[in-house]
This record gives sequence, structure tokens and C-alpha cells, in this order.
Amino acid sequence: MDDILDPFEIRVLAVLAEKEGLTPDNYPLSLNALTNGCNQLSSREPVMQLSEETVADVLARLAERKLVGTVSQSGARVVKYEHRMRMKWTLEQDKLAILTILMLRGPQTAGEIRTRTGRMHEFKSVGDVETGLQFLIDKYPPLVSKLPLAPGSREPRYGQLLGGEESLAREATAVAYGGSASAAGEGGASRADRVTQLEQEVVALREEVAALAAQVAELRAVIE
Repeated sequence: MDDILDPFEIRVLAVLAEKEGLTPDNYPLSLNALTNGCNQLSSREPVMQLSEETVADVLARLAERKLVGTVSQSGARVVKYEHRMRMKWTLEQDKLAILTILMLRGPQTAGEIRTRTGRMHEFKSVGDVETGLQFLIDKYPPLVSKLPLAPGSREPRYGQLLGGEESLAREATAVAYGGSASAAGEGGASRADRVTQLEQEVVALREEVAALAAQVAELRAVIE
């Protein structure tokens, strides 16, 4: 790739493409919705904590590369954003779904890709995924690379090349040895940090539920 993207740029693009497929009624995305999608705890590798200011800066850079555009809807106060990957690299939805899931979750097997892209595009077989992967590998410059078989693995993994070959090599090494594909990424979180963060969110949610239950009880007392 001539234009290497950094991890934040890859995350922003991938979230835009993901939400276009998963929640089309809420697409394009506002800056707030996009930031929340970037920081989502599930289906993300690495988990990131980006501010709205950081995401806005990333959007500006991507817009300069013609990878993101703005949409001003009639009567709306908030500017919304959409990706342009489909046009930039001439991708049909099946290929876009494959590339998006690799951008969101790091190197994966064709079977994993098929399972995880279900809501963006439903592949009938692993062979269909492999056909899409080969298309992305054969593009010039290539968007995807087939990785060497890792020790103890029976199936090859594939990774996206938008961050460059060196970045993909680091991700592949981490995955091959059972680590996080993000360990070295700025804004990434270790598995232990992610567990701690999830536990804190559970506690916060329980407190919110308890507060709501108390409010409902008070309302019932007033009504009765």
C-alpha cells in the first residue's frame, strides 16, 4: 500500500463500514456515534479509548485521502460521516465485509471471517470467503495478505495490509503465540485491562438498574 493508514484511521474506517451494514437506519454516523463505535468493547481487537477530538482529527485526515465524506441531512444540526472504501478500492459488499472484519479484529481464518461477517454479508460457504480473500490479495496494491501457517495451526490466517506489512507482521506474531494482536498499539488495552474495564461497567450498570428500580418503586407508591 502506498498510503499506509495508522491504527486509529483503520478503526474509524472499519466502524463506519461495519455500522453501514449492521445499522443502516442510523448511518451515516455522527461524531459521537462513531466515537462510541470505535471504543466498543465487543468485536474489537484492540480495544481503544479515543476521544471525540481524536476521532475528529482522524476524520479530517481520511477526508483528505478521499476515504471519508460528510453528509449534511436536511433539518439536522449534526454533521454525519460516511466511508468511501467501496468507491476508493472498487469493492462489492462481500469483499468490503471481509476487509472490514479484518480491520476490526486482526488476522483471522476464512472460517472465522465467515462467522463474524454474517450480519454484514452472509457467505454461503468458507469457499466463498476464500474467493473474496483471493480477490483482495490479487488487487494492486493488495489489500489483504495470506499469512504463513502458524505453529500448531491447521488453517491459514489472513490479515489486512492497510497498516502496512510491518504492522501486519506484528499482529500475526502476536496472534500466533496466543497474545493480543494489539499489544503494542497506541490506545490498545491488555486482556487484563479489558476484563477490569468490563467488571467496572457491570458494576455501573447494576447501580443504574438499582436506581431505576428505586424510582419505579417511588412512582408506584405515589400512584397507589
